[in-house]
Amino acid sequence: MEEDDIYTNDGTVDYKGNPANKKKTGTWKAFPFIIGNEGCERLAYYGMSTNLVLYFKHQLNQHTSVAATNNQNWGGTCYITPIIGAFLADSYLGRYWTIACFSIVYIIGMTLLALSASVRGIRPRCYAEDNCNPTEVQSVMTFLALYLIALGTGGIKPCVSSYGADQFNDTDEKEKTHKSSFFNWFYLSINIGALIAGSVLVWVQDNVSWGWGLGIPAIAMAIAVCFFFSGTRLYRNQVPGGSPITRLFQVLVASIRKYKVAVPANKSLLHETADKESNIKGSRKIYHTNDLSFFDKAAVEIETDQLKGSVNPWRLCTVTQVEELKAIIRLLPVWASGIIFSLIYSQMGSLFVLQGERMDTHVGHSNFKIPAASLSIFDTLSVIFWVPIYDRIIVPVTRKFTGHKNGLTQLQRMGIGLFISIFPMVVAAILEHERLKMIKRHNYYELKEMPMTIFWQVPQYFLIGCAEVFTFIGQLEFFYEQAPDSMRSLCSALSLTTVALGSYLSSLLVTIVSNATAKNGKPGWIPDNLNYGHIDYFFWILAALGVFNLGVYVWFANWYTYKKAVGTLR
Repeated sequence: MEEDDIYTNDGTVDYKGNPANKKKTGTWKAFPFIIGNEGCERLAYYGMSTNLVLYFKHQLNQHTSVAATNNQNWGGTCYITPIIGAFLADSYLGRYWTIACFSIVYIIGMTLLALSASVRGIRPRCYAEDNCNPTEVQSVMTFLALYLIALGTGGIKPCVSSYGADQFNDTDEKEKTHKSSFFNWFYLSINIGALIAGSVLVWVQDNVSWGWGLGIPAIAMAIAVCFFFSGTRLYRNQVPGGSPITRLFQVLVASIRKYKVAVPANKSLLHETADKESNIKGSRKIYHTNDLSFFDKAAVEIETDQLKGSVNPWRLCTVTQVEELKAIIRLLPVWASGIIFSLIYSQMGSLFVLQGERMDTHVGHSNFKIPAASLSIFDTLSVIFWVPIYDRIIVPVTRKFTGHKNGLTQLQRMGIGLFISIFPMVVAAILEHERLKMIKRHNYYELKEMPMTIFWQVPQYFLIGCAEVFTFIGQLEFFYEQAPDSMRSLCSALSLTTVALGSYLSSLLVTIVSNATAKNGKPGWIPDNLNYGHIDYFFWILAALGVFNLGVYVWFANWYTYKKAVGTLR
């Protein structure tokens, strides 16, 4: 048997540091351990975070605005720290050890949080259900635990999806086809964890105790770590390639230094290593592309480039190094489109909840009332419904028409998701328009809950879930595939920042619209009592932004040039 039939050709190694064996490592053999880890970790994260604002308000005795601000700041931090974890993974530690080390920090934070809510003397003293008086030390301990969790999740979020995709070899046609399915099932595991957290664990926190409600997520995180370490012998590991930031700046500096140098018409004259592999550890060479040609100047050889017989990387870069920078620049417009999508997505946790709060929250004719925020479960159910439909029906059907192995290209998939994301805003605007008409007709302005069932909101949640399956999963796959081999964790972290930026943009727009419309005694579009407001106008603005975002995205998608690594199958 040929050596290429035994070992992978993508630079991955096994847990001993030897070339990874195709038969014994990776693919679906490693899949259960990575998916089990992700499902339990997401259950732990959402089980702890979904109700966190109420913990701040009732257990730490914080005002509503303070609790909301602390919750948002912590949530934003959880989507910024992945940049730290991703940099360490790509540069020095590798994804395996980054996940392992940060998981320990994560468990310490989860354990400390559970103890701070359950152990006498550490937990806040409560005289009644909503009457607690925490000491400063107790509050500090809670926030210390939370920010340890934020640091821990920063090493896991950008690495687990990339690490799972590393288990499928780009140079093997069968494995590369399975990689696309991996991202679908990976995202499904996230939503199964979120479903259990948003239903069972929230109920435990509200009806049993915060000690159990935060203790169970800590146990789930411990199980997640056990899942991960159990698969160690089966994993394929990408070798870290050194600081990608340094390499990107080397290309910038070298190309600026040579701004007067002409790029040769014969691109084979550009500097590249003669070896089969690139000079970046664990990374394959990347074929030259013709766009963004200014940066090709960094790979043009001139007499002063070699000092004392060695190449100065701040003066002369390889074609692969130049193509790394080009790949990152090409990703930026797609990344920006994700911010607007996340802006729309973030309405599930804000205006959708406020809209639902003013509707009839009773289930049927019973006395049981469903919390307005709980309707987000229909988003989760939508994802769980659409992932198998996409993987088992849409992909095979579209493959017959397009001839593409995945049915749709990653850009086409994300574009369809952006198109679908416009409709939840349209549906929400129409629903609010009808709600306000009923209020005006029957003078329901001061009613806390008007006689229109909250389940009219289900379509807008379901549509967002459908859009997620196309956009968020497509984004996961796209940022992995189009990232240079040595920068995949960093690019995954980049895609995650769209969630934080979308949330911040939503807050900014709400502030601007509220200040602009609440003048001269008018309540504005988004008053405290939405029965006097017009959030339907705000939803129409978001729908218009979605249309604009889609148009810009299509323009950039037509311009986009896919990265092509040497040895990669298309």
